[in-house]
Amino acid sequence: MKKELAQLNNQVSQEMYGIGVKKQKVEIMGDKIVIFTEQKRIPALAILDGKYDELTLSVDAALVREFKERLKSHVEMQFGLTVRSILKDYDPETEVACIVILLDRPLM
Repeated sequence: MKKELAQLNNQVSQEMYGIGVKKQKVEIMGDKIVIFTEQKRIPALAILDGKYDELTLSVDAALVREFKERLKSHVEMQFGLTVRSILKDYDPETEVACIVILLDRPLM
């Protein structure tokens, strides 16, 4: 299941950003799935960083929100799981992200 989750996360990343992840690690802990990734910054946003910080922060927040909605939909459809919530943070400086998928029940 970890491999399929990694592939799904990469697929959603490619759909959203046109770029897949460089590295990722998936951990399953009861009712939580944690995905650590390294992924390249979107080139257009990287150009604006430092010059238009408020704009890039807003765009980053909107992209994260959309990403979480898409990932939740895909996880529920592909695996038949009920996702309570998805939490995601991305650090554009280090290009590292952490995604936590909270399920309604532990995985066996």
